[in-house]
Amino acid sequence: MSQAQTLRPDLIAVLEDQGYRITAPRQAIVQLLEHKQEGFTAEEIIADLDSVGRATVYRTIKLLLRAGVVCKLATMDGAPKYSLSRAEHHHHTVCVSCGAVGEFRAATVERLLRGLAGDIPGRILGHRIEFYITCAACLPVDSN
Repeated sequence: MSQAQTLRPDLIAVLEDQGYRITAPRQAIVQLLEHKQEGFTAEEIIADLDSVGRATVYRTIKLLLRAGVVCKLATMDGAPKYSLSRAEHHHHTVCVSCGAVGEFRAATVERLLRGLAGDIPGRILGHRIEFYITCAACLPVDSN
C-alpha cells in the first residue's frame, strides 16, 4: 500500500461517525472516490455513476466537505473541483492544462499568515491557497 493510500481517510467510517446512513448510492460514490488519484468534479462522478442521482452526488460531496475529508477547489474558470484530503492542513496546486490536483504543506505560507495577522482587523479563522500551474507532465519538453 502506498503512503498516499495510507493517509486517506475511510470515507464510509467518516459518514457513519457523522451519523449518516450508508445507502447503496452513497456507497457507490464513496467506492468511486476512494479510487480517484486526481481531482474530480461532481459532473464526472455523475457521468461515472449513471445509477446514482445528481442530487445524491452533490449531497454526498457536501457531507464529505463538511466532514473535512474532501477539499473544494476553485479552478481558473471558477468551476468547482474536489479532491480527497490526505493531510490535515494543506494547500493545493491545480494544473491549468490537464486539471491535475496536488497537495503541499508550506511552513513559509503559515509564517506569512502569522505575520499578516497584525495587519488584518479581526481574527483570521482560516485560509485557502491554490496555485495554478502547468504540471511537470504538461510542460513542453526542452529541446536544448
